[in-house]
Amino acid sequence: MNKSILLLVLFLWPCFCFTASAQAIEKDTIKSTLLGPVTVEGYQDREHALPDVVGMGIFAGKKTDVITLRNGEANLPQNVGRTIFARMPGVNLWDMDGAGTQMNIGTRGTDAHRSIEMNMRQNGYNTNSDMFGYPENHYTAPMQGVKQVQLVRGSAALQFGSQFGGMMNYVMKEGDTSKVFSLESEQTVGSFNFFNSFNAIGGTKGKVNYYAYYDNRHGDGWRPNSAFNYQAMYANIKYRFSEKGSIAFQFSRMDYRQQIAGGQTDAMFEANARQSNRARNYFSPKINVPAILFNYALSPSTHLQITSHVVWGERSSVQFINTANVADTFNTAIGSYNPRQVDRDFYSGFTTEARLLHRYEMGKVKGVLAGGLRYFNGHTKRRQKGKGTSGSDFDLSLIGPYGIDLKFSTLNYAAFVENVFYLGKNFSITPGFRYEVIKSDLTGVINNATFPVAYKGNRTFPLFGAGLQYQVSAGTQLYGNVSQAYRPYLYASITPADQIGQIDPNLKDSKGYDVDAGYRGHLADFINFDINAFYLFYGDKIGKVTATASDNSTYLLTTNVGNSVAKGFEMYVSLSLLGPAKQNTRATDVRLFSSLAYTHARYTSGSVNNGSSDISLVDKRVENVPDWIERGGLEFLYRRFSTTVQMSYVSNQFNDANNTTFLATGLVGEIPAYTLYDWSFNWSFLKPFHVSGGVNNIADTRYFSRRINMYPGPGILPGDGRSFYLSLGFKI
Repeated sequence: MNKSILLLVLFLWPCFCFTASAQAIEKDTIKSTLLGPVTVEGYQDREHALPDVVGMGIFAGKKTDVITLRNGEANLPQNVGRTIFARMPGVNLWDMDGAGTQMNIGTRGTDAHRSIEMNMRQNGYNTNSDMFGYPENHYTAPMQGVKQVQLVRGSAALQFGSQFGGMMNYVMKEGDTSKVFSLESEQTVGSFNFFNSFNAIGGTKGKVNYYAYYDNRHGDGWRPNSAFNYQAMYANIKYRFSEKGSIAFQFSRMDYRQQIAGGQTDAMFEANARQSNRARNYFSPKINVPAILFNYALSPSTHLQITSHVVWGERSSVQFINTANVADTFNTAIGSYNPRQVDRDFYSGFTTEARLLHRYEMGKVKGVLAGGLRYFNGHTKRRQKGKGTSGSDFDLSLIGPYGIDLKFSTLNYAAFVENVFYLGKNFSITPGFRYEVIKSDLTGVINNATFPVAYKGNRTFPLFGAGLQYQVSAGTQLYGNVSQAYRPYLYASITPADQIGQIDPNLKDSKGYDVDAGYRGHLADFINFDINAFYLFYGDKIGKVTATASDNSTYLLTTNVGNSVAKGFEMYVSLSLLGPAKQNTRATDVRLFSSLAYTHARYTSGSVNNGSSDISLVDKRVENVPDWIERGGLEFLYRRFSTTVQMSYVSNQFNDANNTTFLATGLVGEIPAYTLYDWSFNWSFLKPFHVSGGVNNIADTRYFSRRINMYPGPGILPGDGRSFYLSLGFKI
């Protein structure tokens, strides 16, 4: 015990802070089950890190986070990310509206735009459109249908994919195993005509377990011209055909239509952050994800899983695109409003992953071997800069042809192997290897359909990594990991979709590695912690710089800015103020938690031309990366009542590599620091019923977390002011 406390103090002292985790890591009591690749069952309800082996994955020696979603701790009906991910230190989130239709997530200095540098998964399979061509994640599930969220940082590159940001997996709810039929329903009302209806059924009959939900969410939005209508559905039927195996059939769909209020200049934001000068802009994605999951125990120590799934759908937008200081006004010369721009993408991608996990003993050495193969075949059809109508509704019809008409295809093969060697009772080492093959193909026309383009590319690259873990005591452990990462330039972005930005035609792939080391666990069952340092090298990082054209006009250029390094620490601490006792069984408790991250992300090489000379970008801050992110809260539990007050602080940042402080259009500049407060509660009564609710942005703070030169801007995208919500639900 004294040794554990001493190690904890040594970690905390250099950081001048006191924070930590939400659960015990008692290695001897942790169980694992093979319900899915990273599905966790049978360990403490408030565990904050994944066990050594879960499902078909090895997580020993890796920085991992697990949160179990509950009303009263987070705003689930509105998908408010800063409350949902509050207990995951260092998760950078972009708040753009109160619709909850997108999750924009980044970690350790990576781009948060539609989680583009994350390997996003649901029940273990990808939901990104195309990991190597167009990896934006349009799919967002309603958090009321999600049981757990699991995050593996850069060390996920070997088992799941080469992304710098890591892997995030949504573990969906399953049917009640004690009933043939159960019904769950929650209805939520809120400010600005917000309404959400979530309804689910589930149960178990013999060898069949089933679960399905339907969610509909709509509202007017905090700003004018920001109404939305979102719906999502999910179904899972799992048949356990023997004690050794099961097969599951799953289907997910999400679609929404959202009016886009547009961006703002700094002057507009200061005058009235709620104003909008775009009334004719719309965005609408439709994503479908059918999947089959097959699990089989070849022997008591060897398990096989084969997962096949498809991501198919589309995203469509019709917009008047110009800088925020140019109003969308009636054009007297043509006797109408100006024609809008129509952009449409169509996606179709098929993936199969086969994984094998084997437990073994060689003399005194115990081990777990995990290996797998991945096949992906994806196609994207992109049509952009079509001349649309001058109307005001959601109309995708054209009065002129598309200026860009492209077809992309990606063929990807990958193999990986990782092995955890238990060298004695307390120490383990986990080396790993991944090999990727990517074949890309592009054909079509650009530049107002006047210039044909064609591209074929083949890439092969290996990735290596290793992790270490030492069990200091029954409840604490040291861990460390180093893993390589890789990001090919996105061929789907070879030409900009608007008139405001430009893209370097000589983009190169990015390569790097991620290192982390930490100490985690629990002390006396009332202090839980996870504290780690990290170092991420990102070679030839693709980013945005403000460049000067020959006519002295400025524009945003997407290019290989240079090499960057992100280093810092991430700390999570949870403290039970009523003393030692099992937190997940106490009827009354007061809990204090803090989730703190420092990310020093700077360019170590690179330059930009200002029209007459090259300006060095060395020591410039990496764009859209705050140095500090702190999310903390106080939670009170009394029998069936729980309530949480949460604070979120994000320090200032810049949205270009030049660290430009101001541009009149609002496209680039500083993103000021901001602090937000949120409150939520949940009360269960008469056994099946509950009422929950809360207040978002209690202080009605005016803030923004993003400037952008494309959808849904361009310009400043203000976050929502104060709003209220109230839910009534039951489960029988």
